[in-house]
Amino acid sequence: MKMAKKCSLFMLCAAVSLSLAACGPKESSSAKSSSKGSELVVWEDKEKSIGIKDAVAAFEKEHDVKVKVVEKPYAKQIEDLRMDGPAGTGPDVLTMPGDQIGTAVTEGLLRELHVKKDVQSLYTDASIQSQMVDQKLYGLPKAVETTVLFYNKDLISEKELPKTLEEWYDYSKKTANGSKFGFLALFDQIYYAESVMSGYGGYIFGKAKDGSYNPSDIGINNEGAVKGAALIQKFYKDGLFPAGIIGEQGINVLESLFTEGKAAAIISGPWNVEAFSKAGINYGITKLPKLENGKNMSSFIGVKSYNVSAFSKNEELAQELAVFLANEKNSKTRYEETKEVPAVKSLANDPAIMKSEAARAVTEQSRFSEPTPNIPEMNEIWTPADSALQTVATGKADPKQALDQAAETAKGQIKAKHSGK
Repeated sequence: MKMAKKCSLFMLCAAVSLSLAACGPKESSSAKSSSKGSELVVWEDKEKSIGIKDAVAAFEKEHDVKVKVVEKPYAKQIEDLRMDGPAGTGPDVLTMPGDQIGTAVTEGLLRELHVKKDVQSLYTDASIQSQMVDQKLYGLPKAVETTVLFYNKDLISEKELPKTLEEWYDYSKKTANGSKFGFLALFDQIYYAESVMSGYGGYIFGKAKDGSYNPSDIGINNEGAVKGAALIQKFYKDGLFPAGIIGEQGINVLESLFTEGKAAAIISGPWNVEAFSKAGINYGITKLPKLENGKNMSSFIGVKSYNVSAFSKNEELAQELAVFLANEKNSKTRYEETKEVPAVKSLANDPAIMKSEAARAVTEQSRFSEPTPNIPEMNEIWTPADSALQTVATGKADPKQALDQAAETAKGQIKAKHSGK
């Protein structure tokens, strides 16, 4: 599921030599000798350690150290670090969603990384930005994802696909009959609804000149956001979305309708590729549609990263391991084993990756997307925004009224919980 909130892909093109990318920063011989006999612990995502098996073995051999890999759900690793770190049983290197970075840094759980600009330049701007807090780097990206459009080829061909969200509305008008549906999305959640709202000018937080987020500038209720929410409301009001996809169980209903062949298209993410394949659905994947104003629907970029624990007793060696695991060569190998799209720019056009329809769709969609905000104040947006969108979906409030209330609630929570920073 999405990298950050629910558990909450971007490559573009710049050439960096493979030999540089395949190596971390050079050590002195004395540094190597001091690391001899050390043991590092890496927390990797569930069922993903196969992707770094060869890299870990190579690092162990080169540095004469032992690396223990432990699999844990990546979205839960920060929770475990809060307890295990101080107890001395935590990792040296962990993996986490990019939008948890700000909170983790505020809590003193991560070490700042000191890596050269040529290493940072390996990654797409959006992915590396997700690892920055106050212009300091706290991680290196290993995988990226966005939402994309899945469609059932047995119900609609690629040539027939509507080009805009409004055209999908018209298509659904013709095909939805209460048991079968055209286009479906979890628009009662800001993670998905932001794709529409931002296309008309809405935003979560404004940005300062240096690119940092301004938590006092909330745009979830501006004119563009309200216009987007009004379009969303039409899908529910006109019966084009079933009532069952509203609320906590909505994702299960949406995915079931698609796997049962009862929905022509849905917005989901690459996390469902394997599940839909196993279900035997003859599906295609493409970027999200455009809006009537000509802008493409946006999406949040989720970034998985390698980060160094503030409790690591081998800080320099742990940083070297993070750099090594996330380099170009090992990122490509990891993709081949896990199918999670790497964040390395130079892999954007790699034939081995681009032959995947999902990777191509994520790469294209990432052009219209931005990272999920990684500041702690983002935690105060999710619930009020989702609650507002659910009242919009159920017709209990008009979009402006609902979003104004959400913005007011979020601002109050931010003031109460974060004003002392």
